[in-house]
Amino acid sequence: MKIELTTEQLEQQEVFRVFVDKEVVPCADQFDKEERLPSELIGKIAENGFLAATIPESNGGKGMDMVTHGLLCEEFGSGSASVLSLFTVHGMLAQAILQWGSPEQRSHLLPQLASGKKIGAFGLTEPDIGSDAKSVQTTAKLDGASYVLNGTKKWISCGQIADIFLIIAQCEGKPTAFLVEKDCPGLTIKPITGLLGFKAAMLAELSIEECSIPQENLVGRIGFGFSHVAGTALDYGRYCVAAGSVGLARACLEACLSYTSERQQFGSLLKGHQLIQQMLTNMIAGIQAARLLYFQAGYLKDTLDPESITASAIAKYFASTMAVKAASDAVQIHGANGCSDEYPVQRYYRDAKIMEIIEGSNQMQQIMISKYIGISARKKGRK
Repeated sequence: MKIELTTEQLEQQEVFRVFVDKEVVPCADQFDKEERLPSELIGKIAENGFLAATIPESNGGKGMDMVTHGLLCEEFGSGSASVLSLFTVHGMLAQAILQWGSPEQRSHLLPQLASGKKIGAFGLTEPDIGSDAKSVQTTAKLDGASYVLNGTKKWISCGQIADIFLIIAQCEGKPTAFLVEKDCPGLTIKPITGLLGFKAAMLAELSIEECSIPQENLVGRIGFGFSHVAGTALDYGRYCVAAGSVGLARACLEACLSYTSERQQFGSLLKGHQLIQQMLTNMIAGIQAARLLYFQAGYLKDTLDPESITASAIAKYFASTMAVKAASDAVQIHGANGCSDEYPVQRYYRDAKIMEIIEGSNQMQQIMISKYIGISARKKGRK
């Protein structure tokens, strides 16, 4: 079977690549040093319709198929993982509303998210709760026509610039999802800086104290917060990370091909040394394999195949692991230069490590994948 992109997908890929090469790549290291994403860049991203990628056309979006969206994430991942994080968390909120929001939530919020008038973020992780996300300690209590929320969320990507958050809280002892606007009284947003990677992703800690929101800000039903709403968001996020990791690894490869074609050691170019060739070959093979995995996951999503969730987990696990190896080898190939901020591979190395952690650590992906294998084997009568 030949896996081949359509003419339209190839054309879209070129549009994404041109934008990233012009607007992101030349400034990515500066974004990293300043630990911020300029509002001008976010405006250009919105103007080009990139934030509207997977939102249906009926809601003001582009209605992009998931394989094409994967190409978008790959290109932005090659330019800046921090910029990629904007697409990830913004899309996670949009997908959660699309799948589980009320008709009013969809008609009101999706067009604003598509246009970039509102930037979305996802509030699940807490200071003491990470992988065991269903046990969040933030609470929500119905008080008349409003829900009152209390708790703390941490490591919220784009939390400093988000206009609306999808917050997971315990309501009646069950994980439940709510929409919280940034100007809600009682919500305090504290910037998080000094991170290893994703330094320009503008992470934040959210302090939620007696934050009162309208009852209609409930997403789905009470108890749907983790298994349904957050599950939808995380599945989308993993797919974005998988494709973005391919882009990051590709950037490592391109940097190494350039460097080894110019740098000489022992009287010959680095690319002529067999051990260097081995590292480059591993990058090439890993990138090709990871890209096919996210293509497969995207195809399964487009065909509404229930196995797409596991496919995304596999793609995220493999691609992020591969990206860390590619980035590590890229630094090694560059030697001392690879540890200098004059070369982007040091940023790739730091960002790649974050890819293994976000949207469910790779250890959580391994647990999820192994459970699926067990269930699949039992269904087929294997032991």
